[in-house]
Amino acid sequence: MLTPPRHWGHLPFFQESLPAIRTALEAESRPVLPPAKQVFAALDACAPADVKVVILGQDPYPTPGHAHGLAFSVAPDVAPLPRSLANIFKELRDDLGAAPPDGDLHFWADQGVLLLNDVLTVPAGAARGHRRLGWQRLVPQVLDALSDRPRAFVLWGNDARGHAARLQDKGHFVLQSAHPSPLSAYRGFFGSRPFSTVNAWLRQQGHAPINWTTP
Repeated sequence: MLTPPRHWGHLPFFQESLPAIRTALEAESRPVLPPAKQVFAALDACAPADVKVVILGQDPYPTPGHAHGLAFSVAPDVAPLPRSLANIFKELRDDLGAAPPDGDLHFWADQGVLLLNDVLTVPAGAARGHRRLGWQRLVPQVLDALSDRPRAFVLWGNDARGHAARLQDKGHFVLQSAHPSPLSAYRGFFGSRPFSTVNAWLRQQGHAPINWTTP
């Protein structure tokens, strides 16, 4: 059962779009990732007032056991890391000289980093297989809800970058690059220094920087 996240349940998406998505997921013959109780984990972890940084991705990892509701994150016992996350950690080491000890990024969420995908479910083994279910109606509403004050937005990949226009002229810091997947990381993700760049902006705004490396 997909239960709307407590602090975001006021968004129209949950009354207008979620019922049809539930129906479609119930009719899905393939295993759906992540498990239902984790689909809204990113929003459950960050109330709107607590969000300092938003990192937008595409859709969950399609490998069983990987996706757990936070974009790019995996459970701490997952090894080897998904290739996109391995590339994120490579960029972290190049940018800040260190990376977390495992792939669990809940400690980012605890600091106000919303790790949100454009699509929140995926059929096992079929990347981007749920792009037509209607999930994309959610992210614009989340972004509008977060436009009450300047925040940092990190848009990785074309799906995420498609939301850039919505963030203009609102005082936000918007950083765009290629997706960290092996297919595109060398087209602008590597060398983009997103972590130090976001922290520099947060300091300019009078906010504490994000600890990206040490849980």
